[in-house]
Amino acid sequence: MSLRSMTGFGSAEGAVAGGRLRLEVRTVNHRHLSVQLKLPGELQALEADLRERLRSHLERGHVTVGARWVEEPPQAAGVRVDLERAGALVAALRDVGKTLGVPGDVDLATVARLPDVVRVVHSEATVEPAAALSILDAAAAACVKMREREGRALAADLLARLQKLSGYAAFIAERAPARVTAERDRLAAAVRELAGGVAVDPNRLAQEVAFLADRLDITEELVRFGTHVAAMEGALSDSKAAVGKQLGFLMQELGREANTMGSKANDAAIAETVIAIKGELEKIREQIENLE
Repeated sequence: MSLRSMTGFGSAEGAVAGGRLRLEVRTVNHRHLSVQLKLPGELQALEADLRERLRSHLERGHVTVGARWVEEPPQAAGVRVDLERAGALVAALRDVGKTLGVPGDVDLATVARLPDVVRVVHSEATVEPAAALSILDAAAAACVKMREREGRALAADLLARLQKLSGYAAFIAERAPARVTAERDRLAAAVRELAGGVAVDPNRLAQEVAFLADRLDITEELVRFGTHVAAMEGALSDSKAAVGKQLGFLMQELGREANTMGSKANDAAIAETVIAIKGELEKIREQIENLE
């Protein structure tokens, strides 16, 4: 199974019950598999079978299945006579004749013309489940093929964006040591100014610098950030199943690491880079929401 988008469309048609049936499958993004069927009366009895068959093709997404007859199946016709209604109407007409003094009686032709007494009834065609399911298989397969094409395009875009994240992280890793050195020099200058020429214990100053370096250290965050990026690249490159939920979880972790690096930045260039990372993460998140 290759990576899939949740946006797709597929259609197919075939001979069913002496007619010709067309099925269309449309999908958009959704957290789970949600199926909506729009079926003609002849297919209502197959709704459960159609839903179950879709599960073998799709794992996530909002799915709309529309069915229509391209050629109507032949229908057996019969005649139904409502004897009770006919009797009531004939009796009523005879009473009117007596009351108004109108001669004559009600004949069969008159009875046949009375409303809703004689009706032509068409029986619905019997649809074989296998025939309808075969058409659904073809339509769903076409939809999946489109989702895979969209998925490949999404994967290429996401991999390019992940490369940008790796570049941002590399810049921060290179910049971080200089930031600690600058803070050390700033702290030393501030202490000398406050001491007013009084000798300062170099060991105490070194200890404060060490505390500062520990507080500003983002090595662990950078390592975890790189690990999550690598995991996402692996999922996108070697996908054997739906990965949307996995990528969504990794995105949350990347966001946490970026926030922590931002809080420890204490450097304008690093802070700007973290902002760029967050902007890229938001774009990636939007893309991932459409992955199965």
